[in-house]
This record gives sequence, C-alpha cells and structure tokens, in this order.
Amino acid sequence: MVMKIYTKCGDKGRTSLIGGERVYKDDSRVEAYGTVDELSAALAYLCDCLPQDNQRFEIFRSDMLRIQEKLMSEEALLCACGKTVKKIPGLTDSDLEWLECRIDEIDRTLKPLERFTIPGGHRLVSWAHVCRTICRRAERTAVKASHEYEVPENAIKYLNRLSDYLYVLGRKLSEELGAKESYWEP
Repeated sequence: MVMKIYTKCGDKGRTSLIGGERVYKDDSRVEAYGTVDELSAALAYLCDCLPQDNQRFEIFRSDMLRIQEKLMSEEALLCACGKTVKKIPGLTDSDLEWLECRIDEIDRTLKPLERFTIPGGHRLVSWAHVCRTICRRAERTAVKASHEYEVPENAIKYLNRLSDYLYVLGRKLSEELGAKESYWEP
C-alpha cells in the first residue's frame, strides 16, 4: 500500500492519534510528540554537520542514530491513546542505562566541571546546545501531557537523560573541535 502525503483530514485543525482518536492539533499529546519530532530533526542536522573525514566523530553519529530510533518510539508513545499505548514498544530501563553509560564515558574524558558553561565557541557546540534546549522543552511538554493522559514514566525519564547527554556532548565537541569553553561568572 502506498501512503499518500496529503489527506486533507487535518484541514480543520484536527489530527488522528494512534488508535484513531481525533483531536485538535493543539492537544498536549500532539504538542509533545511534535516537539520530540523537532528534536529528532535537530539531532539529524547536528549529526550531518559533524566532520565526515574524522573517525573520532563516528561514535557520536552512531549515538545519534540510536537516539533518533528511540525518539521515534517516544513519539509513538506520546501519540497513543488509551489501551493502545500498551501495544507500542516502550522505552526500557536498559535504554536509560545506555544513555547514562554514554554520559559517564564522555564525562570521564572531560575536565571536571566547576562552573556553569555558556553555550558557544563553535557552531557544532552551539547546535548541540540548541538540541539540548529543544529536548528540555520536549520533556516539559511530555510532563504536561502526563497530567491529562497516560504517559509512560520512562518516556519522560528518557528525555531527561537525553538532555544531560546533549550537555556533555556539547562539552566534548568543544574539546574535540578546539573551541574555548566559556563559563558563567556571576
């Protein structure tokens, strides 16, 4: 079966969730999965901008592809309604543990953090921080949706850990690209 790109079903401001429920496009679930989709696109851009001729960045490309696959699950979970959510492969404790391991692996290679860093120093570092802030917004929208609907706990936890991963990735990219890390001086 070939999917048609336009259906005209959303022309009046409504869309379908997994399971068939029709909701307005400003529904908190739509906002949540849309923000996760935005995050996935931002990660794709970051990944595509990493230097192609340098093997040091391959692990980050691999990380981001794995993360984007998990974000597709995240979107599906946020788009599901009622009993349908139980039919969708969820985000597992091992998905969270993988992110935590990657954070720890990267963090061990960095100078210990003593002050808050200010984003910037290189366009890729800045973009990693843009991804981090989109991730934080995605987390907030998922939490908001959880006040009204069933949102699996690990879906929110995954976004929380992912923003931490993106923070240490930004620091690691600063180091790898020779960018000067700036610190907040209150």
